[in-house]
Amino acid sequence: MSEPRATLKDIATKLNISISTVSRALNDHPAINQRTKRKVKSTAKKLNYYPNLLALNLLQKKSHIIGVVVPEITSHFFSSVITGIQDILRPSNYNIIICQSEESYTEEVEILENLMRVGVDGILVSPSSSTKNFDHLRRFKKTGIPIVVFDRDCPGLEVDKVLVDDYDGAFQAVDYLVKSGCKRIAHIGGPLNLSTTKHRLNGYLDALKQHDIPIDKKYIKHVKGFTHEDGIKPAKALLKLENKPDAIFAVNDCIAISAMHAAKMLNLKIPEEISIIGFDDEPHSSYFTPGLSTIWQPVYSMGMLSARILLKRIDNKDEKQKLREEIFKPELVIRASSKKM
Repeated sequence: MSEPRATLKDIATKLNISISTVSRALNDHPAINQRTKRKVKSTAKKLNYYPNLLALNLLQKKSHIIGVVVPEITSHFFSSVITGIQDILRPSNYNIIICQSEESYTEEVEILENLMRVGVDGILVSPSSSTKNFDHLRRFKKTGIPIVVFDRDCPGLEVDKVLVDDYDGAFQAVDYLVKSGCKRIAHIGGPLNLSTTKHRLNGYLDALKQHDIPIDKKYIKHVKGFTHEDGIKPAKALLKLENKPDAIFAVNDCIAISAMHAAKMLNLKIPEEISIIGFDDEPHSSYFTPGLSTIWQPVYSMGMLSARILLKRIDNKDEKQKLREEIFKPELVIRASSKKM
């Protein structure tokens, strides 16, 4: 049978001192001598006392809790972002509630409403792939709780943002494929409502235009999700075309690896017959045979910067303070899945 939770009164009764003295001793108040502090802390430990943070937060009118909302937490991308966030928030004595929307708009709305009820001090959010309007985020903002959007943009939503130049990353990838001799370059993109999908598609299109390569719609496919399974069908469809592509630029590494798998199933040589480039630079990408060429983005730094901006916004809630939109530059990483220049 569990014992009742120890209170300040229990410690005070044990030591025959006032509750206020116990509270001050536990908080290292300078008016309490060291001998009393040691006795109080030792007794608290023996009684298995833990402070009631909820009560303290109510007094301070701060929860010291930050909500982090991501589409999923299993990928290297989002786990690295979360690590960056934690490395900034923990030293600042903030606790983190990590929630995953599982790419569901409905789940995302419910998560934000629950976080509002908890009374979080701020929100870091990367919207789901099915989020097409941002009214729920606008309602949240009206409460005065700061929001920082990262990775996936919310056009028209006036909050702080930390993004990656997806357009530039896509342009780099396709520009390289053209310069390495590829002429029929396909693109497997993500869900069309996502900002990352649109920017990577535009980078692909503009790179082809710059090299005077005609746009052929049959070389452009879009997936509904970002798993390996989502990429197999569109990759096979592209590689079974009569005039099949000689290169594929994929919206992320998972889809690129699906394309590699589909190519091998059809006995196509990589990169001799088909060059493939992904986006994200997942750690496992370099261990495939051949190693996957991809676009690297500074995900850990994205998490750190997002957290820093949120902390500054929490400390200074002046609505007239200029909103920040920070955009990181990605880099092309060439491995064996694409032809050399």
